[in-house]
Amino acid sequence: MTAPGFDELIHAPTRLSLVSLLAATEWAGFQYLRDAAGLSDSALSKQLTTLEDAGYVEIHKSFVGRRARTAVRLTPVGRRAFEAHVAALQEIVARAGLTVVPDAAGPL
Repeated sequence: MTAPGFDELIHAPTRLSLVSLLAATEWAGFQYLRDAAGLSDSALSKQLTTLEDAGYVEIHKSFVGRRARTAVRLTPVGRRAFEAHVAALQEIVARAGLTVVPDAAGPL
């Protein structure tokens, strides 16, 4: 299990959403991330640059014909940071006697 560690960089709602999406896949396309997070191209680009500068994501650019393609994935450092952040959030929520995982018996 990953040791809890709250991460201010990941905690920002937009970046948390992006890292969550990336944690569920090996690589994700720019358009998919943009649409899933509800961001403009420029807003997504800025957030990905922030995550890349921190070493949390790897960005791969290529061309298919004349069309640029951008794919993004979490680095091992980014995945560990995300797991630690989720563990820290779970600890915070647990103090209230709640869980971030829904009970199989019904809604919260």
